[in-house]
Amino acid sequence: MRAPFQFPSTSGRLPVGGGQHGLRVGAVQYLNTKPLVHGLQTAGLDLAYDLPSRLADRLSRGDLDIALIPSIELFRGDGYGVVSDACIGCRGAVMSVKLFFRTAPARVVRLAVDEGSRTSATLARILLAERFGVFPSIEILPIEGRAEDTAADAVLLIGDRAIGSQRGGFQLIWDLGDEWCRWTGLPFVFAVWAARQGVPPESLRRVEPLLQAARDGGRANLAAIASAEASGHGLTVPQCLSYLRDNLHYHLGPDERLALSRFYGHAAKLDLAPTGLDVKATLAAR
Repeated sequence: MRAPFQFPSTSGRLPVGGGQHGLRVGAVQYLNTKPLVHGLQTAGLDLAYDLPSRLADRLSRGDLDIALIPSIELFRGDGYGVVSDACIGCRGAVMSVKLFFRTAPARVVRLAVDEGSRTSATLARILLAERFGVFPSIEILPIEGRAEDTAADAVLLIGDRAIGSQRGGFQLIWDLGDEWCRWTGLPFVFAVWAARQGVPPESLRRVEPLLQAARDGGRANLAAIASAEASGHGLTVPQCLSYLRDNLHYHLGPDERLALSRFYGHAAKLDLAPTGLDVKATLAAR
């Protein structure tokens, strides 16, 4: 599910630095990923920017060696592994991933999910199933669609549309990051850097510090990122800075790995991910 990847800036292939590290890396230029890709343009990588779902598909086809993908795709791929402690996550309200209800959660029959929401859609279905025993039919809301374009009982929106106010007679709004964190006592991880099977370990070891350095540089420059990006997303600079600094978390630590394992367990139970995966091996640093 195309995580809370939001706010597209550019897409398409962009070779950088001659690909001196010999790996094809897929990245995302959305607002919430800006702190992760800060400085990657000068890292000497053969870099491609695309939508998160497309990066996941390209990684699956072998067109890429490493990509920033929705976390649910980590468990759907063939032999994928985490290659960096940089991630997109939250430890509470995430602000940009919300489920809007026209009825009580226990009465939801039809759920409309943002076309760009692979991880978030999985998370919404887990929360409804595990907490309320609800298994709604799924309707896809096009990228350019609005909440009022569907009569579904609940509507999942991510990105700019989630942050902005919504019409449509909603009686309840869930911030999915906050709901998961309160329910499990764990953080939530929306996106990770993953490598496909067969990439040489020595190559991964060369790239991992570059990804970490990009994240660290981005975190050190959140104010500059907010200043450059805010107006394009209808936010004030303080709002944008608060979102990047206070709502998002960029480090894949032990609690985040535990949260991913828990997320996988719920997804597999609901047939939203394949069963029998060696999660410990998948989440182990390569």
